[in-house]
Amino acid sequence: MKRLIILPAILALLFSTGLMAQDHQFAIVPQPLELEPKQGEFLLSETTAIQLEDGNPALQALGALLAQGLFERTGVRPQLTADQPKHNTITLQLVPDTLGDEGYRLTVGKDGIIARATKGNGLFYAIQTIYQLLPAGSADSGSAAIPAVEIVDKPRFGWRGLMLDVGRYFYSVDYIKKYIDYLAMHKMNTFHWHLVEDHGWRIEIKKYPRLTDVSAWRPSTNFQRGPYINSNPHGGFYTHEDVKEVVAYAQSKYVTVVPEIELPGHVLSALVAYPELSCTGGPFEIPEQWGIQQDIYCAGKEEVFTFLEGVLSEVAELFPGEIIHIGGDEAPKDRWKACPHCQKRIKDEGLKDEHELQSYFITRIEKFLNSKGKRIIGWDEILEGGLAPNAAVMSWRGTKGGIEAARMHHPVVMTPTTHMYLDYFQGEPYHEPSGIGGYLPLRKVYSFEPHLEELTAEERQYILGVQGNVWAEYIHSPEKADYMTYPRAAAVAEIGWSSPEHKNWEDFTRRLEAQYLRYEQAGINYAKSAYQVYFEVEDDAAAEKSTVTLKTDSYRPEIRYTVDGSEPSSDSPKYEGPIDVAEYTTVRAATFKDGKRVSPVSIRSMVHTRKTE
Repeated sequence: MKRLIILPAILALLFSTGLMAQDHQFAIVPQPLELEPKQGEFLLSETTAIQLEDGNPALQALGALLAQGLFERTGVRPQLTADQPKHNTITLQLVPDTLGDEGYRLTVGKDGIIARATKGNGLFYAIQTIYQLLPAGSADSGSAAIPAVEIVDKPRFGWRGLMLDVGRYFYSVDYIKKYIDYLAMHKMNTFHWHLVEDHGWRIEIKKYPRLTDVSAWRPSTNFQRGPYINSNPHGGFYTHEDVKEVVAYAQSKYVTVVPEIELPGHVLSALVAYPELSCTGGPFEIPEQWGIQQDIYCAGKEEVFTFLEGVLSEVAELFPGEIIHIGGDEAPKDRWKACPHCQKRIKDEGLKDEHELQSYFITRIEKFLNSKGKRIIGWDEILEGGLAPNAAVMSWRGTKGGIEAARMHHPVVMTPTTHMYLDYFQGEPYHEPSGIGGYLPLRKVYSFEPHLEELTAEERQYILGVQGNVWAEYIHSPEKADYMTYPRAAAVAEIGWSSPEHKNWEDFTRRLEAQYLRYEQAGINYAKSAYQVYFEVEDDAAAEKSTVTLKTDSYRPEIRYTVDGSEPSSDSPKYEGPIDVAEYTTVRAATFKDGKRVSPVSIRSMVHTRKTE
């Protein structure tokens, strides 16, 4: 009987480890649901054609996308055809399947490639996989060998997103499109566009022109931690036409754009233009230092709701997606406590306190947006004072808010600071560009599990997915935005797409080696922090020694180290396992590839703290 019990477990183990330890020619990110290598390969060449059903605009667009993508990666541009396939053909088919809107089946053989999906979404993701089956980094070769394989794939979660904060730092439409390209290549489907902040209002509202005439601009910027102010003016905003262009572009990549219009806090920029919407009446200035501002919308004035309904009416027309993010976070209640209008509102509505007043505020906005066919999502502070009836929650202050909302049967996107805040340092701070603080290396991002043990199977159904957030207090260029986002966003993507049993840290780092080449080909300024050496130290004060373990977040690294004060070189001792060093020894270590150093030198001095009697 024990054999019968053990055998399935062994088979499951063999299956999962076999998928992770598949032939190294496969480096797909995120990890597919099922992948079975086959014998042989398909040779992409100038005579290859892309076969499509005639008269289907969605298929035509996908075929053109695939042809252009193959050309950019290999120099081969296949022609589109409606003829029945014979050989040397890539076929895209829309057929009923059980893999959902985003699932796909991909078959590669020596005679051709066939991609099948129920919806265009699935074919788009099949195309991303085809790109990743190409030799990494290949370009303009005029041909490419694609290994034979059978793939069945679908995502684990429906919300797989990234947020970019443009309220603090404005990014051009061109870069926003690139940002969408980059997340789409990772099979992510949601771009959260943080458009409103204390420090800048970034979307044109025709009914309230001062929001862009005044609120989109500031005279200076807190450029790095501390009292460091860059006195150059900064600003910018997206016109209605800009927004339509971005939304249409995102749709072509099967990405939904979720706009965030903050309320009732993080809105000092709006109050600068319209001070009558505050509790005090102003006047106000857009701050040059980062931090939470005390002045927020007055919850007791009807003109505030008239203003917000005007703003949100235009937003609802511009964004076809169902969900609008209304913020709801970090809204101090000091002004409300001292405001006669707000206190009268609390009394008239029978509310208990200012937290319930915020719930009233959010619920009223939700009701208006529901009338426009929209649903709201907000940061987990919207739970305070009572959650609006149909609201979804983004759990950012850890996972507690997400757990609470899921238990109330409200949809949840998990985005805790502990694992999803991509503005945090990803390597040792002394090796990294200036940042807001925090420490979130690649390995910790990858370790996150959205289906928390505290939730029941029923409650887990309310977890929509995951999202990485890029806040821009100290990210003032597209190059730095790339650096902070990748490769950590690849880990976010795999969490959102791949089944937990198919996740494997070592194999993920192996596949990233190919992904880095793809980043270089795409022009993504990704961080190489994963190659940095970090130290795990076990002190033995009595013996006056330390045992030092050297690690990186890269695949099977070649680490060289020194203990004599010299810089590590390709001739330095190669790290093979934990080393014992005497007290006061300084260990220097770095990662090497092909005889060249690929990381900065990490340094750790061993000094023991002795107990005193």
